[in-house]
Amino acid sequence: MLDKIDKQLLKILQNDSKQTNKALSNILGLSVTAVYERIRKLEKRGVIKNYVALIDKMKVNKAFVAFCHVKLVQHSQDYVMKFEREVCKLDEVLECYHLSGDYDYLLKVLVDDMETFRNFMVKKLTNIDHIGSTHSMFMINEVKHTTAITL
Repeated sequence: MLDKIDKQLLKILQNDSKQTNKALSNILGLSVTAVYERIRKLEKRGVIKNYVALIDKMKVNKAFVAFCHVKLVQHSQDYVMKFEREVCKLDEVLECYHLSGDYDYLLKVLVDDMETFRNFMVKKLTNIDHIGSTHSMFMINEVKHTTAITL
């Protein structure tokens, strides 16, 4: 269970994980050692999974975002597992969700432009066995994007 201080600490780290333990101790009113121990405990419990740098997609010319619905021909365990294994190998796929409803999966795909997206669809995604159909939508504007989880 997370206490109030853990929640404050996680909120701060989600906003800026490069803060020093000293800076965190000043904000939280704890000793540097106490902050270190709390972070270590959160990491050990798997609450903190990883530390990453968030990159501006415009600055690296990867601003074409597509959302692809994928329907498999069958829902057998074998087909599902093979699709999931193969889609995890595709660098262009940032996120993949197994869904209920009309389609089986939703993929968030990030590429350079429409031509690159077409190549991705033709040469990579649709080459995965057991895909029955796909449906793609393209981002017009990113209204909200966050990685922070409110606790």
